[in-house]
Amino acid sequence: MISGSREKLLTDLADLVALVEPPHPIRVAIDGRPASGKTTLADELAVVLRARGRPVIQTSIDNFLRPRAERYRRGEFTIESNYHDSFDFEALHRVLLNPLGPGGDLRYQPTIRDRVTDVPLNPPWQTAHPDAVLLFDGVFLMRPELNNHWDLRLLVSTTFEVTLARAKIRDQAEYGSVAVVERRFRHRYHPSQQHYLDTVDPASRADAVIHNDDPAHPTWTIRRP
Repeated sequence: MISGSREKLLTDLADLVALVEPPHPIRVAIDGRPASGKTTLADELAVVLRARGRPVIQTSIDNFLRPRAERYRRGEFTIESNYHDSFDFEALHRVLLNPLGPGGDLRYQPTIRDRVTDVPLNPPWQTAHPDAVLLFDGVFLMRPELNNHWDLRLLVSTTFEVTLARAKIRDQAEYGSVAVVERRFRHRYHPSQQHYLDTVDPASRADAVIHNDDPAHPTWTIRRP
C-alpha cells in the first residue's frame, strides 16, 4: 500500500499507463461506486498524460445508457434494473471499444445518448491516434461483458457512507431533494454495487486500487510491475 499526495498518485498512474504497449490505443477502465471520484480522477490523469504528450479520449459508461423506459422496465429500485438493464453494451463495443482495440479501424463515437434528456445522439465519427489513451469511467466496468476489453483496470474504492455524503451535495439539484438522492443510493445503487462486489470482485481484477475516501490523501496499490 502506497500513501502520498495526489500528485504522487497521478504520477504513479501515468507511469503505469506508460508500461502498457498494445499496438492500438490503451483502453483504461476507471471503475468505482457512484460518487467515488472516478470522473475527477480521469480528468486529473488526462492532464498528466497530455503533459507527457499522449492524446487522451475521455468518456463514460453514462454516455452508453439504454432508453429510460428500458432501464426501469423491472422497477427503478431493483438490482436487476440497475445492474442488467442500464447500459447498451452492444453499442459500446461497436462504436468505441472494438474500434480502439485489436484490429480496430480507430474510428469511434464517444456517446450514444444524453443521460439527462434521454435523447439519442449520433455525433460525428472521430479518428483516434494510435498512441491515444482512452480514459473510460463508470460503474460495473469489470463485469464479464466488458472486462476483456480493457488494457488497464483502475478501481476507485470508497465507503458507501462517503459516496452518499458526496452525492447528497452533487445530485440534489438533479433529483430535487436530498431525500430522493438518499433513496436512490440506498435502494438502487448500494444493493447493485454489493451484487457486483459479491459476483465479480473487481478489486481482484484491478491493476491498481485507489482508496479515495480522502482525495487529498489517497492510498493506493499497484499490482503491475
